Amino acid sequence: MNLSQAILEALESLSSNKMRSGLTVLGIVIGVAAVIAMLAVGTGAQDSITGSISGIGTNLLFVFRGGGRMGGGTEVRNPKPLTLQDAAAIADPFAAPSVELVAPVLQDSLIVSAAGQTTTTNVSGVTPDYFPLRNYTLTEGDVITEEHLLGRASVAVIGPETADTLFGRRDGLIGEQITIEGQPFRIIGVLTAKGGGMFGSEDNQVLIPYSTAQTRLIQRRTRDQVDMLLVQVVDSESVPSAVEEVSAILRTRHRTEIGADDFTVFSQQDFLSTAATITSVLTIFLGGIAAISLLVGGIGIMNIMLVSVTERTKEIGLRKALGARKRDILTQFLTESSLLSLFGGIIGIAFGWLIAFIVEKVAIASGTPFYPRIGLDAILLATIFSAAVGLFFGIYPANRAANLEPVEALRYE
Repeated sequence: MNLSQAILEALESLSSNKMRSGLTVLGIVIGVAAVIAMLAVGTGAQDSITGSISGIGTNLLFVFRGGGRMGGGTEVRNPKPLTLQDAAAIADPFAAPSVELVAPVLQDSLIVSAAGQTTTTNVSGVTPDYFPLRNYTLTEGDVITEEHLLGRASVAVIGPETADTLFGRRDGLIGEQITIEGQPFRIIGVLTAKGGGMFGSEDNQVLIPYSTAQTRLIQRRTRDQVDMLLVQVVDSESVPSAVEEVSAILRTRHRTEIGADDFTVFSQQDFLSTAATITSVLTIFLGGIAAISLLVGGIGIMNIMLVSVTERTKEIGLRKALGARKRDILTQFLTESSLLSLFGGIIGIAFGWLIAFIVEKVAIASGTPFYPRIGLDAILLATIFSAAVGLFFGIYPANRAANLEPVEALRYE
């Protein structure tokens, strides 16, 4: 029996039991569609997260207080805080030639009110260098300037999500007043929407002059203490040397030994690697759960094929009596199970794409830019896995049919 003849006979057999074949194929369709959709959602989440991090730039360093747990070295008790003097030392072009800009940041979660609405959001005290460092742009108004810093001005730049919460709109807000912890501030700018970031939503925040935050809102143990330093490197190729320069300066100033740092320096690549690892594990986890439904579909194929063998026992006996070989019977039933899984795989790929498309449209409609991506690897994986399921679960019924004795099969009632 050649392959084309086996396929024709398998199609004829399957079409004679359309309802049963359709329900069997449905199990594979659901399994393949689930695998495709879950892998697409996982890949889309990875692209969204890494894209958000990359949008800040590849030549940015984040310096935090504390080492060990984040930095990988020995955990240091009572680490020294980062200070404005540390920022000035890092900004010295002779000590750190790879560094272009340094921006200290004070931040806290504070109560912000306006127009009868109240919300709790992240308030950051920043310098003018903070805006180019974070690639922030405005839809209207101006950024915080040196004049605001020197005058400890009560001005604020707000995120679009905060604007929506407080005012119900994002435009025409210049000159409006908000209160932060009961203190009045005048809005001078509204940030362009960027979505989620490494430290929460970048659209739900309020930026005020560093000096104003330092003296009036965000009190720290010492006057010159900062929560974080943002360091812009001259170019992406100089990031490793900049990390070493910043680390050397802070070790000298904090008098710490190598491996016992009381600070942590993170680069964009560190965040990207961490995010990629987490999302990859999530994608594999989702794909693994979805693959269970493929196994259920495979068991359905085996069940139907066993029923088919039982129903066609006399037919098998007659074929063998007329000269059909064991491998002919084996090929016939394996072809049937393979076609069932193949049809299910093809339809499942289409349904998986449809599910991913619906998820994308729902996300966009809800204001979340999220784009599930179906890669060729996901399609190949689902197709090969579904074909393997058909072959694997079809072997036992096919072998059982091939081993029937012609005489016993013809006498079967």
